[in-house]
Amino acid sequence: MKIINHELEVDTEQGFSLFDVTPEIRQWLKENQAMNGTVTITSQHTTTAVVINEFESRLLDDIKTFFLKLAPENDRYLHNDIHLRDCPQDEPENAHSHLIAMMMGSSESIPVINGDLILGQYQSVILVELDGIRKRKLAIQFIGI
Repeated sequence: MKIINHELEVDTEQGFSLFDVTPEIRQWLKENQAMNGTVTITSQHTTTAVVINEFESRLLDDIKTFFLKLAPENDRYLHNDIHLRDCPQDEPENAHSHLIAMMMGSSESIPVINGDLILGQYQSVILVELDGIRKRKLAIQFIGI
């Protein structure tokens, strides 16, 4: 059995944005001859999420609209009272980003068979940026043979 670790960096865009990281994960599996096992992708940030879904532009817009209705950016949140917290004064008011990240989740585990991710026809691994522009890191770990 082998365990292979990797850190994938993604330069994100302003605000709520989604990135298909499936090609990078597939390429990494190929380069490391990871044949059969499980790969886990985990966000290393509290205002990003990792999900599996269809990466289609109109659906991506629907996802943004849906989650921003659940946690609107301009609602009143205690976390946004920067002056009452022990944090830098330039800290962003991003409570809505934390809440959406919690609803979406921070990791996904996917079977790998014969060197490829076992995903459905329309499924992609998506990094969801909720508080960009940032350089984000995903921890990727393969366990198998």
